[in-house]
Amino acid sequence: MALPAYLPSPPINSFHIGPLDVHFYALAYLVGIAIAVILTRYRWRAVGGDPELVGEIALWVVPAGIIGGRIYFDITTPMDIPHVWYGPFALWSGGLGIWGGVLVGGLVGIWRLRRRGVSPALFADAMAPGLLIAQGVGRIGNYFNKELFGRPTSLPWGLKVNAMDGGQALRGPDGAPLAYDTLYPDRLYHPTFLYESLWCVGVAVLVWQVDRRFKLGRGRAFALYVMAYTAGRAWIEALRIDDANRLLGLRVNDWVSLLVFLAALVYFVRVRGPQQRLSVAEDGTVTVLDHGGADQPVPAGEPATEPEAAVAAEPDLDPPGTGDPDPAEPEAAGADAPPGDPASPGEADPPERRQPSAVPK
Repeated sequence: MALPAYLPSPPINSFHIGPLDVHFYALAYLVGIAIAVILTRYRWRAVGGDPELVGEIALWVVPAGIIGGRIYFDITTPMDIPHVWYGPFALWSGGLGIWGGVLVGGLVGIWRLRRRGVSPALFADAMAPGLLIAQGVGRIGNYFNKELFGRPTSLPWGLKVNAMDGGQALRGPDGAPLAYDTLYPDRLYHPTFLYESLWCVGVAVLVWQVDRRFKLGRGRAFALYVMAYTAGRAWIEALRIDDANRLLGLRVNDWVSLLVFLAALVYFVRVRGPQQRLSVAEDGTVTVLDHGGADQPVPAGEPATEPEAAVAAEPDLDPPGTGDPDPAEPEAAGADAPPGDPASPGEADPPERRQPSAVPK
């Protein structure tokens, strides 16, 4: 049997489990969120954080992000809201704006992290690759909903879009699915949702590897994610043909992407400093430490314990009297002189403990 020279559309967008109608769109986002949590737990543990905090933050951020994403969709594309009383809330029919989700979910996440005393920038860096994977997997839901495709194309991976009604493909007298455009039944379209999905996965790998190589730190890995994602979103938006509000000839999403890109670029260029990690003292106090050098690997610390409070100082981890001299100080002459003997001219005083320096959260 020969394979079709195009990407076929699925004939359904949901299935039933008893009275429950399960939509593939929702399943795609749930799978994406689960992967994001797993990856973020791994990266958060690697910098010394408590992986259990990731699940706690997700319980707040995910619902907030969904609400924010739906509000953004309702405001920017009111023409696509289903014409029923519950239309503005009909998430299962598709319609989540990424920027509304990032804004509302981000604000709620910052609030919860600050209440726990954790640096939002440090947590955002750990979260960036997982968030991209969640976006990429979530875009597969658009495939089942037959939405967010692009203009016509003759490419071999062009999408053949079916006409849908009630979650099922409409079929002609011969039983074959009817085309989305009845005037041009053989027309294929750019699968822009697939382009964005693959772009998100690629950017996730980029952010992970660049952060691992250059140890960006202080929210710069998250800023890199924002810049790379919005750069891809620009050319993908140019291919889409779905209805959208426009301003000065550009889709509103294009303007939002441009502003977000510039903000992330300014942050990435202006914010400097070494990568940070968390250190947990015996009493459970969590301290933010600067990374020692660009080529030194980040050690995996012990998981943080409750309460998790980031302290803006580097702790004295050695017991009193056992600290080593500062390696930057030359070895004192006459260090082996017996007690009571005067120190030789080159002898240095016993090294003092280094005073903690402030580290911004």
